[in-house]
Amino acid sequence: MSAGTRTASATPGAAWTAGALRHVLGHLITPLLMCLGMGLAYLGAFHAPQPHDLRVDVVGSGPGAQVLAQTLHDKGAGALDIRTVPDRDEAVAALRDRSSFGAYLPGERPELLVASASSDTSAMAVEKVFTKVAAGQGAPLKVTDVAPVSEGDATGQGIFFLLVAVSIGSYASVAVIGGAGAVLPLRIRALLASGMSLVVSLIGTAFAGPVFHLVDRGLGGLWAMSWLYAAGILLIGVGLHTFLKRWTTLGMMVLFVMLNFTSSGGIYRPELQPGFFGSLHAFWNGAGFVEGLRGHVYFDGQGLGRNVIVLVAWLLVGVVTMAAAGRAEGVRRRAVAPGAVPDGEAASRKRAGAEAETEMEEAVAV
Repeated sequence: MSAGTRTASATPGAAWTAGALRHVLGHLITPLLMCLGMGLAYLGAFHAPQPHDLRVDVVGSGPGAQVLAQTLHDKGAGALDIRTVPDRDEAVAALRDRSSFGAYLPGERPELLVASASSDTSAMAVEKVFTKVAAGQGAPLKVTDVAPVSEGDATGQGIFFLLVAVSIGSYASVAVIGGAGAVLPLRIRALLASGMSLVVSLIGTAFAGPVFHLVDRGLGGLWAMSWLYAAGILLIGVGLHTFLKRWTTLGMMVLFVMLNFTSSGGIYRPELQPGFFGSLHAFWNGAGFVEGLRGHVYFDGQGLGRNVIVLVAWLLVGVVTMAAAGRAEGVRRRAVAPGAVPDGEAASRKRAGAEAETEMEEAVAV
């Protein structure tokens, strides 16, 4: 009798253990895909930066400047796009409008002009090339930065790390609003998303200004672009949750981490990356944020309009995604039998499942 009792009591436990194991194994696909995606994205974008078609000017109109430019172009084998400009003022103008990343003035005292605010890594790549050129001429190279970053941004990559902070605040909020708030009407979730985008953008502005002094001017414009960027991510994410459910966090990381951070230009600009990431740089929202802020803060608004259009376009994608989610949820509600109310046990299971889903999404997001 006791043996039979032990067998009967052990069976449910074994079944529960097997069910829990299947549940865990089923969800392990998410971290495995994240590992694969992050490795492919980050290593593909950053593991071997090499210049290609990096625009550099040689200052001078005589035969010597022409010969030097042609020699560098031939030796570079496509790494550098060498052109000649007649004088220093035109070289500085090209650096200021970010159509060039360096300008070399040959002579007895050679000088290299760079604009580190447009990309510190690109400036370093150009400096490496022309240090060798000057050494071959037996002269030390003077480097002049015509557009330096602020004193609080020692690495020249502060805007990129601001992008990271605002992005994480945005897509982590999606896990909460989309998961825990899934029972709320869509208009309430939209309001929560809008509110969180405001909060996240204000936190980002505080980091950039009074907390870490990453920039020393233009905080109003920085806040506006931070809000546009965060609002786009939040609206897209909350809308996608209606369709993707527990896969939303993975989808958000693909869109706004794996493809976004790597193509933003915050570490390496497209001229130092494989072509795939360079093509994303033309229209992805992270690139719009980084390049827009650079233009706004350091280059008197150069390129700002185009990058703001990119951020607005992503915000409109978020609005369209929310509209599609509202339509889909309306169809689902109409498909439910009128007057059907789940009993207490079913409702409890539903709440527990939603809470477990939210906990998983938040853990993955962090």
